[in-house]
Amino acid sequence: MHRALIYVEQGHKKDADDLLEVARQIHGDAPCETYALVINGDVEALIGKFDTILLVQDENIRNYDQLAVADVVAALHQEHDFSSIIVAGTQWGRMLAPRVAMQLGTGLVADVTEIVHHDEKLQLVRPAYSGRMMACIEITGNGPVMLTVRPGVFRYAGGPLKTTKILQAEGITYRTGGIRQIQSQSKKVEYDICDSDVLISGGGGVAKDFEALKPLARALRGKVSASRAIVDRGLVSRNVQVGQSGKTVSPRLYMALGIHGAIQHVVALQDVDYIISVNTNVNAPICSLSDIVVEGDAITFVENLLKKIREEQGNGTH
Repeated sequence: MHRALIYVEQGHKKDADDLLEVARQIHGDAPCETYALVINGDVEALIGKFDTILLVQDENIRNYDQLAVADVVAALHQEHDFSSIIVAGTQWGRMLAPRVAMQLGTGLVADVTEIVHHDEKLQLVRPAYSGRMMACIEITGNGPVMLTVRPGVFRYAGGPLKTTKILQAEGITYRTGGIRQIQSQSKKVEYDICDSDVLISGGGGVAKDFEALKPLARALRGKVSASRAIVDRGLVSRNVQVGQSGKTVSPRLYMALGIHGAIQHVVALQDVDYIISVNTNVNAPICSLSDIVVEGDAITFVENLLKKIREEQGNGTH
């Protein structure tokens, strides 16, 4: 019987759901018990999805102390002998996972975007060389398969309702790190581009007139996103960046305006229904992935499309 441990990060319970799909793809049709590790958090949303919830309630474990959490994960592995340990590839997850892997003496594959079984061997696919190519890592040995998974790539389609056991994990010995929180600030995020069905995305070709994208996004009931070229210019925050160093998205419509579309960008487009590209260079990489390619100035296209939408709305056409 395989056992898969999924670390549930505070504030990222949706990622935990999607990581169930990762566990399913790793272990295939083989029997597998799924475990959720929750530290000082609520478990209600996880009941019925996991076989077992390992609940650690200890006010001395701070949510920013990777050393303590890594010790907890390692101790639970020694007790339960997990076949796989799966962590969301968030900023926190990317700091936590290497510490756990070092303690367990096992390998770690970071930022996994695809799971493949070839000749009965497990292979994990991840971006490499700053996203210029995709690396296929073959898993060997007897240690636990440990990986971080790029958020938003895998989608949990649901499954049969499970009778979830909740185990209080007590008596775990852990170290505390040298980090002490003296102040916290919360930054308001107006929206999450991962939740939008329509994304109007701008690249370097529209940098001078990026604000012109916002009225079109509102008219199409969508959100504005951007490539790294826009983020690096300081025009928007990284919260709305699509790409390897940003977010992976799966909208119904992705409109790429003035975006070149290097692999670092297109690797983050997962299961998009329709891609429309507007570019003066029809040989840009993004165009080869697009359902519709418009050759020309992107801002002129935006202005004309917005005008057409407003005319139809004025005529009562929807």
